Amino acid sequence: QIRGGGGSRELWQGAQGGPKRSAMTLQIEAGDVIKIILQFCKENNLSRSFEAIQNECQTSLNTVDSIDSFVSNVNNGRWDKVLSQVGNLQVPQKKLQDLYEHVVLEMTEAKELDVARTLLRQTQVMSVLRKEDERRYLRLENLMGRVFVDASDLYPETTRDKRRSKIASDLAQEVSVIPPSRLMTIVGQALKWQRLQGALPDGAEIDLLRGVAVGKLDEEERCPTTLRSTIKFGKDCHVECASFSPDGLVLATGSVDGFLEIWDAATYKLKRDLSYQAQDKFMLHSCPILCVAFSRDGELICSGDQQGAIKVWRYRSGQCIRTIQGAHSEGVTTVRFSRCGGQVLSGSFDGVVRVHGLKSGRVLKEFRGHTSYVNHALYYADGARVLTASSDGTVAIWEAKTTEMAKRMSPPRRHAGDEATVLSVHPYPKNVDYFVVCNRSPSMYLMTQEGQVVRSFECEGEDAKDFVAACVSTRGEYVYGLAADGKLHAFQMETGRLEETVEVAEGEPIGLCHHPLQNVIAAFSENPKVKIFGV
Repeated sequence: QIRGGGGSRELWQGAQGGPKRSAMTLQIEAGDVIKIILQFCKENNLSRSFEAIQNECQTSLNTVDSIDSFVSNVNNGRWDKVLSQVGNLQVPQKKLQDLYEHVVLEMTEAKELDVARTLLRQTQVMSVLRKEDERRYLRLENLMGRVFVDASDLYPETTRDKRRSKIASDLAQEVSVIPPSRLMTIVGQALKWQRLQGALPDGAEIDLLRGVAVGKLDEEERCPTTLRSTIKFGKDCHVECASFSPDGLVLATGSVDGFLEIWDAATYKLKRDLSYQAQDKFMLHSCPILCVAFSRDGELICSGDQQGAIKVWRYRSGQCIRTIQGAHSEGVTTVRFSRCGGQVLSGSFDGVVRVHGLKSGRVLKEFRGHTSYVNHALYYADGARVLTASSDGTVAIWEAKTTEMAKRMSPPRRHAGDEATVLSVHPYPKNVDYFVVCNRSPSMYLMTQEGQVVRSFECEGEDAKDFVAACVSTRGEYVYGLAADGKLHAFQMETGRLEETVEVAEGEPIGLCHHPLQNVIAAFSENPKVKIFGV
C-alpha cells in the first residue's frame, strides 16, 4: 500500500463537527423496539422477563404464530387454545366480553355448567361486564339455571357458527404475525451491512454491545520473523511513531510530515471506511509527530509533536477534540492516557513530565527531577505510580498523586563512567513488580522497583550494536530489541536466551510496536516504509 507523499491530499485538522454525513434518518417507534424484545423473551422462554417488560411498558406483543390457525381455532370452538392465546394479547374490553360471553353460552349448551360458572363468576373480564352491563350478565346466570335451554334462547336472531365467525373476524383484527427471531435477524442484517461498508472486517469477532470488531488472541506466543506486509510512504517522508489500537484492529502512524494516519491491521491498507480518510482528509500537525497513543477503550488517539503541542482525536470521525498548544517548551516525546481516559501523561525534550486535563487542557500535575530528555513515560501499578525513562541515564518511579519521586535507579553500565541514555521502560505482564529497561547499549535489563537486575538480555560480540527501541510480547514470553543496525533480536524473557535475529529495518531504525493480541510487530526507520512481521 503506497501512501502518497506530497500529493493532493487535503490537510485537515479536525475542523468543528468532524466530517459531514448524509442527512438521511430513519424514524423507529419505541413501541416496535419493545415488541421485538418481547418476541425474543417469548421465543427463549423468558416468561418472567416477558411479563415484567409487558407490564412496565404497557405494550403487548399481540402476535400469533398463524392467523389462519387462530381463526380456525375460534371457528371450530377450540376454546382452551383460544383463551390461552388471548390471555397474552391486549384486546379491547368489548371484544373480550363478546368472546367470554359466547364461550359461556357454548359451555351452557354443552351442559359444561361448572366451566361456564367458572368463566362467568371468576374471570376479570366477566366481573367488568357485571359492573358495566348487569342485565347482560344476569341473562347468562339465568340461562345456566334452566333445566332445558333451546339454541334460539342462547343465540337469538343468529346461530352459533355465525357468532363464532363474527368473533373470529373481530379478534383477527387485533393480532398480527411476525417472522420468527426478528431481533437476531435485524442484528445480523446490521452487521452484514457494516461488513459491506467496510466498517467491520470479515471474519472478526464482534463486540455487539459496543458495535465494534474485536481481535482474537493468538493461542501461543511465537517470534514474528516473516515479513507479512509493507506500508510505503512518499519519498521524503517516514514514520516517527506508531501504535496498534487496544483491540488490534487498526495501526496508527505519525509521520515526519505531520500526518496522523489509520491503517487496517488486517490488510495494512489505509482505512478507507473512515469517511475523512476516504475523502483524502487526514488528522494533521503542523510539524513532525513524535509520539502517539490510544486510549484504553480505543476510541481516542493522542499525538504529540516536535513543537511541544498535544492533540487528542476521535479517530473514527477524525475530529480533534482538544489541542494543547505549549504543552511543553520542546518536542513531546511520549504520551499516555490515564486509565479513565480523562487525563494525558506526557514527557518531553524539556525534561519535564506533565499530566494534562482533557476537558480543561490545563496542566494538572508536574513531575520534575530528570536532568535531560524524558524519552518514555507511562502509568504504572494501576495508575498509582508513573514510570519514566530519561537520557540522564536513569529510570524514575513517581507517586502519581503527590508527584514525589519514590525511587530513582540506573541500569548497569558496561564501562565505568558510561551514562547510557534510557530509551524506554516496559511493564512485565507476569509480574507487576518487574519492568524491562532499554537503554542505548547492547544490553537490556529486567529490573525490580528496587532497582535490582533480575535478568539481562545481551547481544554478544565486540561489534554488537546498541539498542534503539524495545517492546514486550503480549503475555511477556519475549522481549524484543531493535538494534542500530536494523536487526530485531528476540530474547526469551524467562531465560534471557537470544532466540531469533532478523533484519527488519532499512536505513537508520527508529522504533517498533507489538500487536496487542497477535504475534505481529511493526518496525519503522528513516526509510519511507513500515514493515509488518508475523509468524
